[in-house]
Amino acid sequence: MSRFADRVAVVAGATGAIGGAVARSLAGEGASLLLLGRDEARLREVEAELDEGAAAVRTVAGDLTGQRAAEAAGAAVESLGDGVDLLVHAAGAFRAGPVESAPAEDLDLQFAVNVRAPYLLTRRLLPVLRTRRGLVVFVNSTAGLGAGAGSAAYAASKHALRAVADGLRAEVNADGVRVLSVYPGRTRGRMQQEVCRSLGQRYDAERFLDPVDVAAAIVDAAALPPSAEVYDLRLRPASKPRL
Repeated sequence: MSRFADRVAVVAGATGAIGGAVARSLAGEGASLLLLGRDEARLREVEAELDEGAAAVRTVAGDLTGQRAAEAAGAAVESLGDGVDLLVHAAGAFRAGPVESAPAEDLDLQFAVNVRAPYLLTRRLLPVLRTRRGLVVFVNSTAGLGAGAGSAAYAASKHALRAVADGLRAEVNADGVRVLSVYPGRTRGRMQQEVCRSLGQRYDAERFLDPVDVAAAIVDAAALPPSAEVYDLRLRPASKPRL
């Protein structure tokens, strides 16, 4: 089954656990892909892995918090077709620490990566998303629904990302552009390992969500006909972690 043949997808954070899983799933269904991330070497590895399955694969390496990377992505996507069907924001940053003592730089970093970067990229690609009546997916977090000790800054950035998604939806739904916020529970991968280290918790991969399952939910939502829209999607591990 090739539900995404002749479709163009942009995946930001394509070298991460969820972003990589989304890219692999879309490649397996025949999509043309533009993969974005900060690590050029790892992007090239993903490109080589997916090149045979996807209709076409392009990569742009750069700091997505800056306007230059957003412009580079906009230019690169033009080589894949006359519009964008799917834009997935899966890049993210996490820094733990109590409000009383966490460095202000950690707050700034998380807002830059988790809010500013998807805001700028979405704004740059909106014209080509309108062309195809596309879907914008913001990979948020259960932290975007509630905050816990040691993660106030991260949760604040994810609450802000939710506001970006909700405001965008109100602006572009009339143009046929759909907007989905995904709130995964704790998902195995490098970032979750860092979260556990930062919070002094044990990393037990088997008790966290599989990024492949999160990707499957995103891709299935993206495959819906334009007459239907999933706008909030919450996932959590069926077996809760003991930390």
